[in-house]
Amino acid sequence: MTIPWLSVLWLVPIAGAVLVILLPAALPRLAKWTGLLVSLAVLAVAVVITVGYDSTATGQPYQFVESHSWIPAFGAGYTLGVDGIAVVLVLLTAVLVPLLILAGWTDGGDRSRGVHAYVALTLTVESMVLISLVSLDILLFYVFFEAMLIPMYFLIGGFGTGAGRSRAALKFLLYNLFGGLIMLAAVIGVYVVTAQHGSGTFDFRAVVAAFGPGSAVDPGVLKALFLGFMFAFAIKAPLWPLHRWLPDAAVEATPASAVLMMAVMDKVGTFGMLRYCLQLFPEASAYFRPAIVVLAVIGVVYGALVAIGQTDIMRLIAYTSISHFGFIILGIFVMTSQGQSGSALYMVNHGLSTAAVFLIAGFLISRRGTRAIADYGGVQKAAPVLAGTFLVAAMATLSLPGLAPFISEFLVLLGTFNRYWLAAAFGATALVLSSIYMLWLYQRVMTGPVTGDNQRIRDLVPREVAVVAPLIVLLLVLGFYPKPVLDIINPAVGHTMTTIGQQDPVPHSAQGPAR
Repeated sequence: MTIPWLSVLWLVPIAGAVLVILLPAALPRLAKWTGLLVSLAVLAVAVVITVGYDSTATGQPYQFVESHSWIPAFGAGYTLGVDGIAVVLVLLTAVLVPLLILAGWTDGGDRSRGVHAYVALTLTVESMVLISLVSLDILLFYVFFEAMLIPMYFLIGGFGTGAGRSRAALKFLLYNLFGGLIMLAAVIGVYVVTAQHGSGTFDFRAVVAAFGPGSAVDPGVLKALFLGFMFAFAIKAPLWPLHRWLPDAAVEATPASAVLMMAVMDKVGTFGMLRYCLQLFPEASAYFRPAIVVLAVIGVVYGALVAIGQTDIMRLIAYTSISHFGFIILGIFVMTSQGQSGSALYMVNHGLSTAAVFLIAGFLISRRGTRAIADYGGVQKAAPVLAGTFLVAAMATLSLPGLAPFISEFLVLLGTFNRYWLAAAFGATALVLSSIYMLWLYQRVMTGPVTGDNQRIRDLVPREVAVVAPLIVLLLVLGFYPKPVLDIINPAVGHTMTTIGQQDPVPHSAQGPAR
């Protein structure tokens, strides 16, 4: 009997969440250990899927496929499958969640069953992200794309550490629900259009075939449907100027919950652009490509510039993510193989670097009790391991060569230059700007004489080292040897490029003299 690994993948964390909630209220420590063990079990399943995925198989863009009837009257099915991009994002999610549970070991508050709820909500978000990544049914994807907002709302509003956490949680929810409402109209539109040109269906592969080049569907209708999907994904990602919810939510949530949101949940937005926007609506994607590239470049530069002016450590790091998401979206929509491979790799590397820098900053703030940059100074003398690991994470955030984000950012810029050299030139300015905001942050917080109460800051404890060390190791390993990840990603990118009917432009240096 074949094991339905993809169903096991997302059912284990949701079952774990239920188990944690059912544990006695007097056993919060057991709830934490149960959540950690469940997340490690999910990691084991993700490793099995990754090892079993054959990136060399030709003619099989999706593997581990499961297909069962769900709502036959509406052409909806329980259909799961993974390509190379989904595989690496599944593995990223499964790697980060155990580390986040360990990082948030003291989170959950002192309320009765507070720890139980916190751990259960974290596992629920993981489950919903995973099924979104492996779904091959558009309606199934949409259901969990929206449902993941609810546990995340409670993690921000119920367990956040900031005074404005309720407002930030509501802002997060309203922005994303509005985007989801627009997407719902587009999802319904997909069914209606497929019903008019055959049998109505939500099967992703069938819709791709129906909407592909040479489709009989009105191009204007496909453009409208594209905008419905893109709007929701642009809020989730987020893309400038739909980013306004992210800084508040990231600052007011606990560091572990903020990382769960930015490094895990928000990747569903960029993944959705790469899979659904491009492959369902290739001609509409090409039509809107210049506008989206412009918005992505603005996001890259805007996020970096605003980060420079921040006085709050967490808000500064949150704005760096807006810049990084701009790079990811830029690579997706330039529609070159280098750009899309770089974007898929960037999703992984951004998850690792953001997790590292945000969690270490959170460990620091929990000791000092303030997020204000001006309140720090000389921390490296009081806590050298904390300062050293923060330096490595900060260098990864600014894409220093030898650390994982560098190669992904380089690929995005290379792929962009081959099609839009001016966009690449503006995007490259973020390399300089990121050096300013990260090095200046490190200088003000970590170097110089020890000021105020900073001499009392203790160094990382073993639990915190256990969280940070794997992230630093992965940043170093993928910085020097990204080939294993790219070998999984590249065939999926090739399939996407073929599906959307795009070819890489001839490099400028190979075009020969102008005639």
